[in-house]
Amino acid sequence: MALVADASLTLVPATRPDGLKLVRAWLFLLATLVVAMVAVGGATRLTGSGLSITEWKPVTGAIPPLSDLAWAAEFERYRQIPQYELVNKGMSLSEFKTIYYWEWAHRQLGRALGLVFFIPLAWFWIRGTINGRLAATLLAIGALGGLQAGVGWIMVASGLAPGMTAVAPLKLMLHLVVASVIFALLVRVAAGLGRSGLGRAGEGTRGAGFLVGLVFVQIALGGLVAGSKAGLTYNTWPLMDGSLVPAASTLFVVTPWFENFVDNVALVQFDHRIVAYAVGAYAVVHASMLLHRAPGSAKARRASVLAGLVLAQMALGMVTLVLVVPVWAALAHQVFAMLVLGLAVVHATLSDSAERAVP
Repeated sequence: MALVADASLTLVPATRPDGLKLVRAWLFLLATLVVAMVAVGGATRLTGSGLSITEWKPVTGAIPPLSDLAWAAEFERYRQIPQYELVNKGMSLSEFKTIYYWEWAHRQLGRALGLVFFIPLAWFWIRGTINGRLAATLLAIGALGGLQAGVGWIMVASGLAPGMTAVAPLKLMLHLVVASVIFALLVRVAAGLGRSGLGRAGEGTRGAGFLVGLVFVQIALGGLVAGSKAGLTYNTWPLMDGSLVPAASTLFVVTPWFENFVDNVALVQFDHRIVAYAVGAYAVVHASMLLHRAPGSAKARRASVLAGLVLAQMALGMVTLVLVVPVWAALAHQVFAMLVLGLAVVHATLSDSAERAVP
């Protein structure tokens, strides 16, 4: 989180502007693929497909079952886990293939993302287009991507434990947050590439960084809502359980009290609502202040667009809740969250001096 908001990562390699444009385009492509990864991951969760592949085979797992015998063996492994016994008992092989291919597509996209990252990285490095601090930063992002693959398997493994029919909410939240950090860093590096003066806190820069932090908190809470399926309860707005603020007996029914923040769907959903209001209010106030202090500036315009996106995301969240989380609305809400994060990172990255140095 701090890495994203921190403007100290000034990335100005000694290379031609056309080389920087290629690197920037590649980084934005990677960021787009991360958004696609999040969307497919969301679809995998919403269709109950995330536990269909019970083994982690980073290399050989790229090839799905190719024969009836292989499919039968894969299906038999799935029939040994609690989700099959408690939720999908009696599922046909054809139905299993549907959920299998959702999870396989999610893992396959991850493999493709790794190739799209490391092959061009090697090519740019060999040609000298990237070097020094930029190269080190990109290698760190690549390492974070490798860690994300491990976090993904830890998440899946949590759902294979005795008595579990889905992954642990905290592990799902961690998986989503790491993906969001990777996405934000890619956007941060791409937006700052070739710009001088990053790190000079101009009017509104610190406020923009705080907004990035708020968006991250909200995405993390959204991961908890998704993992605990809290969106399937209290499907009214603006009231929740008949009031704006539910009774303490509803919000803190679990003991010890701090476990309510993860295990009580009422408090999990309420936290997500409250932080949504905070993000919306802060985005509007931030934009209003910049429009007053720096009218007509690029920073003020970005803040205004960002505030509009945040309000639209809030409205989409309300629709998703009231409609009891249809797949299309839930996926749109998840993807839109990444768009809000991306613009917030760009807004926090670009200082006035940086904008004057665009190649």
